[in-house]
Amino acid sequence: MRIALVLRITLALFACALLSVCAEAQLATTYQPPSAGCCLLFQAQRLTGALEDWNQLGRYHADDLRLEAAGPAAGRVVFMGDSITDFWKLDVSFPGQPYVNRGISGQTTEQMLVRMFPDVIDLKPAAMIILAGTNDIAGNTGPETARMVEENLQAMTELAEAHGIKVILCSLTPVSDYTAHPQTANRPPQDILAINRWLRSYAQQAHAVYCDYFDAVADAKGMFREGYSNDGLHPNAKGYALMAPVAAACIARALK
Repeated sequence: MRIALVLRITLALFACALLSVCAEAQLATTYQPPSAGCCLLFQAQRLTGALEDWNQLGRYHADDLRLEAAGPAAGRVVFMGDSITDFWKLDVSFPGQPYVNRGISGQTTEQMLVRMFPDVIDLKPAAMIILAGTNDIAGNTGPETARMVEENLQAMTELAEAHGIKVILCSLTPVSDYTAHPQTANRPPQDILAINRWLRSYAQQAHAVYCDYFDAVADAKGMFREGYSNDGLHPNAKGYALMAPVAAACIARALK
């Protein structure tokens, strides 16, 4: 069955390649094919594996079971998010705190919504601090409307609150074009600002804490401060140093 699936995917990839070539409908003046990895069958197998865990529930499965077996910890806070959370060394920013990192690089809010029970609710934290939405704007899992992103965030908030978990909704961090990796074309600043306006308003409506990372790391132009991100998207150590006290203050408010 698995081999048959791999073969079907291989054929689909081949068909897509043919369609792509046909769509161009012209002869090339020079031969410059895209670089192909070795080998197509192995690529198809990797793609099959990725599709089997599209939401990446397996990423933290073993650690989730370990924490569940250990039982609830006083003051436990789950950091839910994408790569900005995934890359954050919580033990460095918050030494001695029972904080749990559940960030996964590249994820969108729709993927995180599926992870809510195993990666948040089942761990019985006192609070969840969520930073999500920039990858939705970038279209990492396909096109989305602002309403779709907002409803995903609302669903996660309502799920957490229904299980007695305090919710901290974080503003999206800005991007910049100051580095060798321009970011504003893929993540338009106006879209980031629009999501942040909604987050601020919804947090008040949902009795959640609004955590403003944006103002902490933005410059006068609304871009990620130069020198505080190495790629215009992810904070570096200096960037996280600006965000950590903001997160600490928001957690204190939520748990008060």
